[in-house]
Amino acid sequence: MSKTPLLDRVPTPKELRDLPERDLRQLADELRQETIDAVSVTGGHLGAGLGVVELTVALHYVFNTPDDRLIWDVGHQAYPHKILTGRRERIRTLRQPGGLSGFTKRSESEYDPFGTAHSSTSISAGLGMAVARDLKHGNNNVVAIIGDGAMSAGMAYEAMNNAGARHSRLIVILNDNDMSIAPPVGAMSAYLARLVSGPTYRSLRETAKQLAQRLPKFFYDKAKRTEEFSRGFWTGGTLFEELGFYYVGPIDGHNLDHLLPVLKNVRDMETGPVLIHVVTQKGKGYAPAEASADKYHGVNTFDVVTGTQTKPKANAPSYTRVFAESLITEAKHDDTIVAITAAMPSGTGLDLFGKTFPERCFDVGIAEQHAVTFAAGLATEGYKPFCALYSTFLQRGYDQLVHDVAIQNLPVRFAIDRAGLVGADGATHAGSFDVAYLTCLPNMVVMAAADEAELVHMVATAAAYNNGPIALRYPRGEGVGVEMPARGTVLPIGKGRVMREGHGVALISLGTRLAETLKAAEELVSHGLNATVIDARFAKPLDTELLRRAALSHELIITIEEGSSGGFGAAVMAFLSEEGLLDTGRLKMRAMTLPDVFQDQDQPERMYELAGLDAKGITRKVLDTLGRDASLRGKIA
Repeated sequence: MSKTPLLDRVPTPKELRDLPERDLRQLADELRQETIDAVSVTGGHLGAGLGVVELTVALHYVFNTPDDRLIWDVGHQAYPHKILTGRRERIRTLRQPGGLSGFTKRSESEYDPFGTAHSSTSISAGLGMAVARDLKHGNNNVVAIIGDGAMSAGMAYEAMNNAGARHSRLIVILNDNDMSIAPPVGAMSAYLARLVSGPTYRSLRETAKQLAQRLPKFFYDKAKRTEEFSRGFWTGGTLFEELGFYYVGPIDGHNLDHLLPVLKNVRDMETGPVLIHVVTQKGKGYAPAEASADKYHGVNTFDVVTGTQTKPKANAPSYTRVFAESLITEAKHDDTIVAITAAMPSGTGLDLFGKTFPERCFDVGIAEQHAVTFAAGLATEGYKPFCALYSTFLQRGYDQLVHDVAIQNLPVRFAIDRAGLVGADGATHAGSFDVAYLTCLPNMVVMAAADEAELVHMVATAAAYNNGPIALRYPRGEGVGVEMPARGTVLPIGKGRVMREGHGVALISLGTRLAETLKAAEELVSHGLNATVIDARFAKPLDTELLRRAALSHELIITIEEGSSGGFGAAVMAFLSEEGLLDTGRLKMRAMTLPDVFQDQDQPERMYELAGLDAKGITRKVLDTLGRDASLRGKIA
């Protein structure tokens, strides 16, 4: 083992592969420390990366990356990979404005062949790459590293079933760090893994298979099943074998002496898909993470010595907590209320609900499609399911939302967390599209909370609404500090509220841009404009009476929403057009939405500023449209 630091000598995997194997343990230790130090400065996902340090070193040592493709599923595991692939100098910009993404990203490095910010996609993508390689008569390897949590999603099994049926040469590494699906690993399991992945065993197996094929079909089938059973008995993996994968493992993912020979054996296999079962420990090598219940899955900045995380100053409760506490309140009055989450109990606040009502709270794993239809099934039997999902993850259950909920007009309640821009997680986790993709569906009711008190009322409204599906959306982070009701009041469906009476200009806000809209109205006073401000509350159904009144009594209507085009503003414009209120030339209308780009990570306030959805941007849009005060005109990003 070298006494001098090694990490400085391996800026890319090419230099890593020049090291002798005896130095890899030291390199892994240095890589783990570098990961800890970097994330202590930036915050982010720490535990998963610490668990794959040795695996990362071994993979880049054995495989010829980037020609051999490594797909990390999800990108939470990829921080050590980024350090080893030419990005160490930028690793302390992780998740920062203009810095490295918290996930793998194709535009960031040739070592990131696929972006994996949502889970369970790696095997499908890897199979596509493997088939493309075969079509081009290439010979590179494709390796998908999938966390065990991601194996709870049906997409992973769909891909494995396809890969097994095609008999494509593909390597899948199951990083088993949480589910405890493997027996204890040690010298015997490592020996068996090396044995069954080695050329001698596989050669004997192939010879025996060819001899058995000369036997009558009955005896051949018996012989094949006996071999599979015997190997499955000693090593496990029967499920994966049935899907057409050659199973190897389990092996200790922190023992390089076990990892390296198995990876080399599998690298040199010439046919068929292989699954390597690697057992790791989340948070490995950092005592505070090992001792933490969530193994430091996601952290704020922290003190490396003590592990103490920096806690942001809280001036108001988070929207997530307000939702959870409001749902608990409603559930105390209604025992038909149940809650569903897809592997995000703490992220959605349903961990709190589950503590109060453990028999009425269901975590279905990373399976949003199943979550939606599961909720639909509950609704058919008279229960009131609240399906709490991040906006970006609900996208994965859209077909089920259409066919299993909306068409059947079932009263499923969708609590859509992380609506709008989310900051450090960037474009892959932004809740930009839910208003657009929900309001186009017949039978849907769509609400957006302007503040935390409104969210309380909307939870109560959803609980009381039984005429079909209903959604309430709210952002990440803290509320604005308004006075909170003890319990929500049921809102009249499809009715907005006037927050400020004025004339000439009507500003109609949907969601939490209301505070900035009110600020803009105050700024407009200095320009001689007294704007009306309306909180729409509902994106569907529209408050047509209020919209008609606003159109007849104002010269300009501007809608403001923290979502993509095609949402609330488009619906308002379509209504006014259909009513003939835009035909006279007297009324102007503009819809302010998120820009038609995928915005990279930044502080949410800065992201909204760049989108023009802050008070200054709204003011500028009004003046620009009216041709007033050219000095304030400017580009809205």
